[in-house]
Amino acid sequence: AIGDSLTQGVGDETENGGYVGILNNTFQDNNINVTIENYGKRGNRTDQLLKRLEKKEITTSIQKADIVFITIGANDIMKIVRNNFMNLNIELFNQEKPEYLERLRVILNKINELNPDTKIYLIGFYNPFDRYFADVEEFQTIVEEWNESSKLVTEEFENVEYIPTSDLFSNSDKELLADDHFHPNTTGYKLMAKRILENMEEVS
Repeated sequence: AIGDSLTQGVGDETENGGYVGILNNTFQDNNINVTIENYGKRGNRTDQLLKRLEKKEITTSIQKADIVFITIGANDIMKIVRNNFMNLNIELFNQEKPEYLERLRVILNKINELNPDTKIYLIGFYNPFDRYFADVEEFQTIVEEWNESSKLVTEEFENVEYIPTSDLFSNSDKELLADDHFHPNTTGYKLMAKRILENMEEVS
């Protein structure tokens, strides 16, 4: 598992590693001999993940992996928000999106170069601003458009599948976010893990 804080499991109050930890526990509980190595790093954007793919331990892990999970993209959006906080408009996100998609494509190609036999699951992200900026519909639109575009990129590859999670977090009557109101809490990660298992061809 590679990517950002959603892979690392930031916000999981059990400190069990978020969806990755939940999947690992589920496999163990069912005597399935599968372990997931977690290379999530808080704050990672696509450009930073690309650099980290050069690291020996990550390269070696991917070369041996049957499956690679990726969460990435939310911090690419956050960078635009932070850099233009006083002057946010939807055009800024539209300008950046093609470059983000190209970096995503390079990431997927690089993983396939390292291991052409692996299966890759790209896990979509949700709108973390829903609670604070519920009245700002543009954020929801931006997240949906970036997710939809990411999904289209995955369709260019035979061995890459896209797993959506945005719907799990929108309009939920349960509290799914951690105390920082940004990352999932354990309940949120459980929903993500369940969705991932439901979408994995390898798991019945």
